[in-house]
Amino acid sequence: MVRPPSPRPLPPLVLMLLLLLPPSPLPLAAGDPLPTESRLMNSCLQARRKCQADPICSAAYHHLDSCTSSISTPLPSEEPSVPEDCLEAAQQLRNSSLIGCMCHRRMKNQVACLDIYWTVHRARSLGNYELDVSPYEDTVTSKPWKMNLSKLNMLKPDSDLCLKFAMLCTLNDKCDRLRKAYGEACSGPHCQRHVCLKQLLTFFEKAAEPHAQGLLLCPCAPNDRGCGERRRNTIAPSCALPPVAPNCLELRRLCFSDPLCRSRLVDFQTHCHPMDILGTCATEQSRCLRAYLGLIGTAMTPNFVSNVNTSVALSCTCRGSGNLQEECEQLEGFFSHNPCLTEAIAAKMRFHSQLFYQDWPHPTFAVMAHQNENRALRSQPWVPSLFSCMLPLILLLSLW
Repeated sequence: MVRPPSPRPLPPLVLMLLLLLPPSPLPLAAGDPLPTESRLMNSCLQARRKCQADPICSAAYHHLDSCTSSISTPLPSEEPSVPEDCLEAAQQLRNSSLIGCMCHRRMKNQVACLDIYWTVHRARSLGNYELDVSPYEDTVTSKPWKMNLSKLNMLKPDSDLCLKFAMLCTLNDKCDRLRKAYGEACSGPHCQRHVCLKQLLTFFEKAAEPHAQGLLLCPCAPNDRGCGERRRNTIAPSCALPPVAPNCLELRRLCFSDPLCRSRLVDFQTHCHPMDILGTCATEQSRCLRAYLGLIGTAMTPNFVSNVNTSVALSCTCRGSGNLQEECEQLEGFFSHNPCLTEAIAAKMRFHSQLFYQDWPHPTFAVMAHQNENRALRSQPWVPSLFSCMLPLILLLSLW
């Protein structure tokens, strides 16, 4: 009996090329939850545990952490003043898993993760202050938003869209509960600002993104001051914003002293950075809006300027900035004169208008927001390496 020939083994060179091929990234499905610590590619909490298992890494991290009190957080115009022993500790961490670790704004123990990030950030940026490096791993989900517009029949037909989005939030148990919590904390003549801000932060972090964006970015007719007033009062500015506008640089200094606020501001500067005067964002508009909403509830809480337009600004002034006047105006302008942010808000409001002025086949439906997703701007370093490996592999297999 003739035995069938055994398959020829692959040549070693082919095997090496196969090993060089990077794994394909797996996108989040529509129903996948937001990443937890275990799903982050390199969580700072996980990296810290790995560092603790290495005596040299652990000692260097503890020493760098102790340097925090002796190193002041520099502003972009300042050079960091760092003791020599802290520089040595930072140098020892440069090859550890802590370098490049990230966090997620909806993860558990987020503040602890951010504390680790900014401690290690000194090791990354000593001698080169990296203001625009966001600590957040940006994960985009494509989960559709289910709405039932038939429940809005209780409203008057000519009700403005801000009122309709407020009703949609009320009809959702989670959104309604979170909205009532910050409504109670931010109301009354003797409201406590820090409690109000904490509840606002919780709402915009835990409420479904479409509900939060619908409430804050609802479109109004140009002459509808009542609608504009509802939109502007969404964040309860009488309690959430400071009664007297502080200097913008002092506001930023206060923000930098808090790891959460600092992270949200850097995330905003990363994703809402205008690349040209036309309003092209450094990343997708959806990322810019997510970063903008992430600031609400921090010391850098922005808001609409008036009831008649969609201009936004920080509640601060550049009076008394002295030699730092230009730097202060640049910070202020990143909100009030940012074409990327302006266009992102306008695009989202146009999308919200279409939800109510478009004929849908059924009153209950799921809708996806397609908003200037500049996929060409996404970082995909595996693409060139994939094709560079595939071509010689195909040629070798054809010869084999």
